[in-house]
Amino acid sequence: MRRNVSLEEISDGNLYGENDMVKADCQGCQGCFQCCVGMGKSVILDPYDLCRLQQGLGKGMEEFLAEGVLELNVVDGAVLPNLKMVGKEERCAFLNGEGRCDIHQFRPGICRLFPLGRYYEEGDFRYFLQTGECRAPVRSKVKAGKWIDTPDRKRYHDYICSWHFLLKQLETAGVGADAENAGMDRAKELNMALLQIFFMRPYETGKDFYEQYSMREKEFQGMLFPANCLRFV
Repeated sequence: MRRNVSLEEISDGNLYGENDMVKADCQGCQGCFQCCVGMGKSVILDPYDLCRLQQGLGKGMEEFLAEGVLELNVVDGAVLPNLKMVGKEERCAFLNGEGRCDIHQFRPGICRLFPLGRYYEEGDFRYFLQTGECRAPVRSKVKAGKWIDTPDRKRYHDYICSWHFLLKQLETAGVGADAENAGMDRAKELNMALLQIFFMRPYETGKDFYEQYSMREKEFQGMLFPANCLRFV
């Protein structure tokens, strides 16, 4: 999700690599769950997030939508799932009565990042520390990559870049359509395909996620560029 603010407004002004030390460790939150309340539609899921939830809870996208723990919204021109906030307090649907996360072991990437964010440039990204977001009185330094707590970090990093690039391609796919209505129909077709290929279709348990993602990416690239099925970098 793009934010229409400058990096200086929301961060300490620095950009971090995975091996850089950053003051992100909030020491187990110590009972605080403010980052799980009132987040609106901002906790957006990517395919790896959905795969983790599917395998962790033994349910698929249709069940999550029916149970009201996920919802679909338009994000920068793409229809994507996000964690749903519920009740008067607008609490995350996965936050239990004690204010703890019921899916902590397989929580989405945005939750793992917090209070870090990603800054994309030149086909890659680095991390920035969001200021004014986390209410922990004291945070200690930790390596950015370790804080995210995701195995096989190199493949995960490459996957995040690939997914970000794919969404950018989707956003511009309707440009150049002969008519406005034709462009709208094309955008709708591609969005429905994105949902079906990457989210509605279950991931196979026991098989490598990244290999499954690569196959689905090629399938979707074929729809983005049906004339030559090439991915332009």
